[in-house]
Amino acid sequence: IRYSIPQDGFVAMKVYNAIGKEVATLVNETKLAGNYNLTFDASLLPSGVYFYRIKAGNFLETKKMILLK
Repeated sequence: IRYSIPQDGFVAMKVYNAIGKEVATLVNETKLAGNYNLTFDASLLPSGVYFYRIKAGNFLETKKMILLK
């Protein structure tokens, strides 16, 4: 998962299953401004539709991903 932060600040990124249950926390810390690449290890999760939500400052976005095994 690629993301970029325009300014220093606290970043939280979490993964949710199709019914809204949190299944993973990928980032939960203060980050410096810049571009980041994140590897999500989903080896313990079943195939299906998942959503990841990133929150950085006033920015909040949710995206869908499909996990196929």
